[in-house]
Amino acid sequence: MNTIQSTYIMSVLMAFSILNSCEKMIEVEDPINQISTQQVFSDVNTANAALNNLYLELQSNSMFSGGNRGVGALLGTYADDLDAYFQPSSMDNLNIYLNQVVPTNSVILSVWNNAYKEIYTANAIIEGIDHSTGISDSDKRRIKGEAILVRTMVYFNLQRIFGDVPYTTVTDYEINRKLSRLPSAELLMKLEQDISLAVSLLEDSYRNAERIYLNKKAAQMVQTNILLNAGKYSEAELVCKNILASPLYIIQQDVTKVFKKSSTNIVWQLKPINANQSVPETGIYFFSSAPPIAYALSSNLMSSFESTDLRKQKWTTPLSAGGVTFYRNDKYKNFVTNNDEYSVIMRIEEVYFILSEALAKQNKVSEAVTLVNAIRNRSGVSAFSNTLTPQAFITELLKEKRREFFAEQGLRFFDLKRNNSLPSLAMVKPSWQTYHHLWPLPQNELILNLNLNPQNNGY
Repeated sequence: MNTIQSTYIMSVLMAFSILNSCEKMIEVEDPINQISTQQVFSDVNTANAALNNLYLELQSNSMFSGGNRGVGALLGTYADDLDAYFQPSSMDNLNIYLNQVVPTNSVILSVWNNAYKEIYTANAIIEGIDHSTGISDSDKRRIKGEAILVRTMVYFNLQRIFGDVPYTTVTDYEINRKLSRLPSAELLMKLEQDISLAVSLLEDSYRNAERIYLNKKAAQMVQTNILLNAGKYSEAELVCKNILASPLYIIQQDVTKVFKKSSTNIVWQLKPINANQSVPETGIYFFSSAPPIAYALSSNLMSSFESTDLRKQKWTTPLSAGGVTFYRNDKYKNFVTNNDEYSVIMRIEEVYFILSEALAKQNKVSEAVTLVNAIRNRSGVSAFSNTLTPQAFITELLKEKRREFFAEQGLRFFDLKRNNSLPSLAMVKPSWQTYHHLWPLPQNELILNLNLNPQNNGY
């Protein structure tokens, strides 16, 4: 990651020089690429501008984006939610679908580089706010909490995708260019500490009614996922129940409104960069009279729905082209002009599934079934029996969660991996191998920093 560190510095500092939508420039004598951190964090407006730049990066380039570099699409096709129809000019995208990734894959390099760019930006904000003297304590806590939360989210995804990865909380180039990979177990412990700090710093209230900025409950959602992956089920249960006790969030009973920006089921969403712009998801999933040129829902996914399932009826659309029926992902409806949809990253329904899994792992199946049935009832399908064994319930839970969250934030891949069920992909993915539970580290990074070696097994 040292190859792009200087680029990170330039982009971060240039962003720090701009206030909301370029309304006002920081008046300093320094060149644009030498604006001091002290100046940026002497005022809450410039500090917020730096933080807003991080959110802009999340919308446009990060793993959380709804576009081609987001894990919703990448892991959706790497697992079994999506089929890919890219042309040979996009072979690296197609190879992810074919489970034929190699260390020189440009998409994987992009995911890695963008992630560490966001980590660097978050660390720069945290360092700046820690040394700030001109910002109120409440604003400092909020800004620091949001930056730590973003950093934790990025690291957590990196760990689940690549395994052992470098971990840093500083912006010092000499330190970062020599980093070694931190074992996953140690990284998870650090992330538990980081997310606990973020939770302590943030408030439940949103600083924007549209829920486009992170808050305490979003941090607690990330915390529940980390605890679940660490096997700390009773702790995950307590945090989930704290989230569900909040009056801020209610399951959206109308499936046609689940992805509308004003819905009370939304915990966090990303606003399109331009007014009335459609969300990135529509750009990669939309097709009509011609075959898809990027993604379509897999037949394996579509066959998992019951005919009465409202999610099948309202979130998917069958389209015929050349005598073949393809299924379009229609969770987002506004393909041209958009005034009521943002990219939903976290929604309260996921907490129901996290809590259900944590309960089942503690043999509390009856309580877990009640939670999943709340989602099934809303979706127009019959309830699960509360006589299921814990393992049988987990099997059904994974199927139900897939139907609810297909192509969202890589949840299908992460769920299968956490429950040691990735080998089941071999039944529908001919090239699937055991070692595919991790992606390879980018070859460029291994060459430039020998401390990152060895490469992940199988690559």
